[in-house]
Amino acid sequence: MATGIRDKVAIIGMGCTRFGERWESGAEELMVEAYEECLNDAGIDKDKIEAAWFGVAAEEVNVGKSALPASIALRLANIPVTRVENFCATGTEAFRGATYAVASGAYDIALAIGVEKLKETGYGGLPDFGMAGSYGLHSFWFPNMTAPGCFAMLGSAYSERYKVEMGELKKAMAHVSSKSHANGILNPKAHMRKAVTEDKILNAPMIAYPLGLFDCCGVSDGSAAAIVTTPEIAKSLGKKDFITVKALQISLSNGEEMQYNEWDGAHIVTTTKASAKAYEEAGIKNPREEISMMEVHDCFSITELVTMEDLHISERGNACKDIMDGFYDLDGKIPCQTDGGLKCFGHPIGASGLRMLYEMYLQLHGRAGERQLKDPKIGLTHNLGGFPMMNVCSVAIIGKHDA
Repeated sequence: MATGIRDKVAIIGMGCTRFGERWESGAEELMVEAYEECLNDAGIDKDKIEAAWFGVAAEEVNVGKSALPASIALRLANIPVTRVENFCATGTEAFRGATYAVASGAYDIALAIGVEKLKETGYGGLPDFGMAGSYGLHSFWFPNMTAPGCFAMLGSAYSERYKVEMGELKKAMAHVSSKSHANGILNPKAHMRKAVTEDKILNAPMIAYPLGLFDCCGVSDGSAAAIVTTPEIAKSLGKKDFITVKALQISLSNGEEMQYNEWDGAHIVTTTKASAKAYEEAGIKNPREEISMMEVHDCFSITELVTMEDLHISERGNACKDIMDGFYDLDGKIPCQTDGGLKCFGHPIGASGLRMLYEMYLQLHGRAGERQLKDPKIGLTHNLGGFPMMNVCSVAIIGKHDA
């Protein structure tokens, strides 16, 4: 019987670039920047890496369709390198490949790296060809579909389903965004590092009702990386108080949400399922009490709000209250987006999942600087790729080895 990967894999090194408008650097330079920090953090010779997984979503404007650019840019030792893509969960998918390879015993030490150069797409938001066209549905069924338009519908559906006044919902969404801006100020690698008041957010130009300008995440360039091994090898390398993977689950839509069924449009089916499986794998009985901190896929403020309920932390219909009570603030019970999140750190698709893990990793090691939390034990990351009615969701849980 399958037993999962709880505590079978240790993270011994991580690295992340500064996210933003990195016009001076190509995808290769960004990968090298993240990889060098990761390798130095791990304290191993690069020849010890036996396999790598490389995540990139928009190959047309990045590095092509193969894994060769990563192998060449990083001068890897002629090892197997696998290119992966899974919409906005691409970075986590790369991490999953490396993690499962080590857990299976196929390799002792593996690398996961993700990168994206979104600013060079010439597109104002996420690139159309990568996010919707590959469904084979965009141009035929939904010719006017946009990411803000689709996620905005979550807001209307949530308001109707739970009888939450739109004004109340928008105030909670504004708090979600202002919180991320406040945290981003404390992060020197974040793309957006300016405070934005809730009033300014509420009065910003409308993008797709009820989403205003500041309800939408940034579009950035960047890269992030992780090196993983077994706990036994980590100990032999002299690592102490190291971080292990507690769970890693991915759930994909089967298309039922698009059909005429019971889906109310006010939540994400795959998140509810992936998170439940992740908690089971990690041995977590009460996530509201046991999770120390989170990085979730706040592509839009309404997405973060709904995700709080889909992760089984806020009760259905109560996310607005928890948000306004400061439950997810930096000084709250479960701080969310401690590094600024997608909203302010940025969202280079192939790197985002690994960037989230990087923040949890720093926090667990007590290396997060001004935004450091007090003695966190367990961190959760959540990615959501695609659209509310068709998506892939990943949930990863990492923590101190003895947690």
